[in-house]
Amino acid sequence: MKNNLWLLIICCIFSTAIIAQQPTASEHSFTLEEAVDFALKNSYTSLNARRDVAKALQRKWEATATGLPQISGKIDYQNQLKQPVSFIPGEFSGGAPGTFVPVVFGTKQQASATVTLNQLIFDGSYLVGLQAAKSFLEYTYNNEEKMQLDVRKGVINAYGSVLLSQESVAIIEKNKATLEQNLSDTQKIFENGLEEEESVEQLQITLAQVNSQLNNARRTEKIAMQMFNLALGLDVNSKSILKENLETLASQNMDLAIAQAPLTIENNVDYKLAYNLTEQRSLELKLERSRALPSVSAFVNYGTAANSDSFSFLDSDQAWFQSSILGASINIPIFSSLSRTSKTKQARIALEQANTQFTEAQQRIKLSLNSAKSDYQFAIENYDTSKKNLALSERIENKNQIKFKEGLATSFELRQAQLQLYSTQQELLQSMLDIIIKKADLETILNTPNK
Repeated sequence: MKNNLWLLIICCIFSTAIIAQQPTASEHSFTLEEAVDFALKNSYTSLNARRDVAKALQRKWEATATGLPQISGKIDYQNQLKQPVSFIPGEFSGGAPGTFVPVVFGTKQQASATVTLNQLIFDGSYLVGLQAAKSFLEYTYNNEEKMQLDVRKGVINAYGSVLLSQESVAIIEKNKATLEQNLSDTQKIFENGLEEEESVEQLQITLAQVNSQLNNARRTEKIAMQMFNLALGLDVNSKSILKENLETLASQNMDLAIAQAPLTIENNVDYKLAYNLTEQRSLELKLERSRALPSVSAFVNYGTAANSDSFSFLDSDQAWFQSSILGASINIPIFSSLSRTSKTKQARIALEQANTQFTEAQQRIKLSLNSAKSDYQFAIENYDTSKKNLALSERIENKNQIKFKEGLATSFELRQAQLQLYSTQQELLQSMLDIIIKKADLETILNTPNK
């Protein structure tokens, strides 16, 4: 019995350990590529972009269905609580000439049921409407593509910002530990009368600044992680683990060949959207022109009606009388006091404006590409410069540390060297992030996110 009890306790402990090692439902880990793929499927922007496409598909069918057969049914019931009275000449009923006799015509209750089939035969605006629905669907697809590119760029930015924040915290913590050791050593030397009090105070000022920076960096790290979760469509307080580091990502994204890549402007999503606008304005012009054309429609209906002085319409012996009508209608616009002409001219002007905007959009895309290439090349150059500057700053700070300990440098000179080192450390981190972001900007313009 005791052996069984110990076996049960061991099993429970072992099971608890296994469960504790398993990630919780709210814990996620991502490489950059995995984060982008996750966001493209689950981010709030991606979800709504797909819903916009679904709405556009339904809108296209709505436009198509307008020209297909339309069937409607109608049931009427009337109960004349007070039937209208009519007067007929008295001579009709044997009365004196010049007199009138009140009579009531018809039955007190009536019921009818009618089914009508309507069919549009020709309408110019319907044909244009079909084209417009197709154009709108294409616009929605292109807008979804733009949203996906924006989501990708946003995730890359957020991922890099988290890595930047994390590495900033690590560097500042390391700097703080070094400063605390310097301050402790200097305090002891001062207490022994071999150092001025100003040296201690200078180090205390620097340490206070580093502590403030560290607190701010930790807050920034938390906010950056929440922004990353938001970009992916996760709860902002979810625990996300980033598998890559900033330096590795920067190295992977250094590719000067992309800066020489030619622009196929038709692939640019802003070009596609601007072209969609010209299509829509062109269709609006066609729509206004089509309003001068006649429209033709036809219908056929079948109905049945019954009359009674009491509600006997559900009785089997109630008499019902059928009727049916077949008809067609032609609506011919003749004169609108130049209203249609005015609308057509407005639509033509709007088309000219769209064409001008389309030309401007092409020029802006070319300018954006040149600017993005320049920014990307500068980011790479700045990264190389920042690495060299960091190496120099580390040597300068190290030399000043030695000189300070030997009494050959003042605490002010040491502090200046330390601040310069801290600044170049952050500049290097920022330059690595800039490489990642600027390449994403360039890929967005070229629309080559997976190349």
